[in-house]
Amino acid sequence: MHGSLADASELASAVSAGVSTLSSIDVVVCPVSAHLNSVSNTLANSSASTSVKLGAQNAHSADSGAFTGEISMSMLKDLGCEFVIVGHSERRQLFGETDKMVADKVAAALQHGVTPILCVGETLEEREAGQLESVIHAQLGEVLALIGIDSLTKVVVAYEPVWAIGTGKTASPEQAQEVHAMIRARLAKDSADVAAAVQILYGGSVKPDNAADLFSQADIDGGLIGGAALDADSFTAICRAAAAV
Repeated sequence: MHGSLADASELASAVSAGVSTLSSIDVVVCPVSAHLNSVSNTLANSSASTSVKLGAQNAHSADSGAFTGEISMSMLKDLGCEFVIVGHSERRQLFGETDKMVADKVAAALQHGVTPILCVGETLEEREAGQLESVIHAQLGEVLALIGIDSLTKVVVAYEPVWAIGTGKTASPEQAQEVHAMIRARLAKDSADVAAAVQILYGGSVKPDNAADLFSQADIDGGLIGGAALDADSFTAICRAAAAV
């Protein structure tokens, strides 16, 4: 929840220009819902040769109804969104979203042709208690039970260690790779083909100076970028690191 309408459009324009030559990667920007329409227009009018895709930070699972203040997947689609972040740790921790609620949002996004970026991850307390695997398996399991393994090819998974978000701490490349490999192994129990195809992003204080080491890991397919994405130069540098892998 940062910036003005003008800030959002300026940032989107700068990002679009900055990644215009990086045709080997997918780039998505996810502004706050109030700025989606403006950013959508900015991207549509960009002269950059590489298309930056539009995503939202959250949405409700219902198509419509008495849910004051919410926005539906069909509304996102109308605004030109191709992606939506679901289950971000802040949504889970600050707003009480459960694994079931997140799974419902994944299903709703798929129903409307919007690609969900499904966030999973553990808190520091859960990691120290040896619960990392069980927590992430539960988060994935709720989604798999609802949509099935084959539909997961239309989902992007993002691993975000909660203890490394906004704290300046970052999981080492080896720590991140270990969890990414665990996620892929869990999916492989249901389908090796799906596990190999699913994109798994790392989100946890990714910065220009650590991006290359993280993205060089075998099971890390990209990043879900938070604070560093508020600066076009930093975000562009991270994108260049991804393109260089």
